[in-house]
Amino acid sequence: MKSKFIVILTIVGILFFNPFKGFAADLSNGEQIFSTNCAACHTGGNNVIMPEKTLKKESLEANKVNTVEAIRYQVTNGKNAMPAFGGRLSDSDIEDVANYILTQAEKGWNN
Repeated sequence: MKSKFIVILTIVGILFFNPFKGFAADLSNGEQIFSTNCAACHTGGNNVIMPEKTLKKESLEANKVNTVEAIRYQVTNGKNAMPAFGGRLSDSDIEDVANYILTQAEKGWNN
């Protein structure tokens, strides 16, 4: 009985106090963040450091970085030659750029 109560409280908390409720990524801000911080290495979804690991849809899928969460994690923490942006960008900026990258990958990096 106690565990049912905890589950119900958890669900109610998520539904009514979810900090991401109604959150929509600002793709315009994501584009600006990308242009300022990422484009030097990733112009057009390419990768000048590791050419096989692009931001193109097929590469993101092959490297299991094809969700907003996975991209957000990599932008925040960095990996290999990519620096971590967790201390440089706000959480909302990272969320926006992750959504921008995934949107561009879906579009084939064509504006």
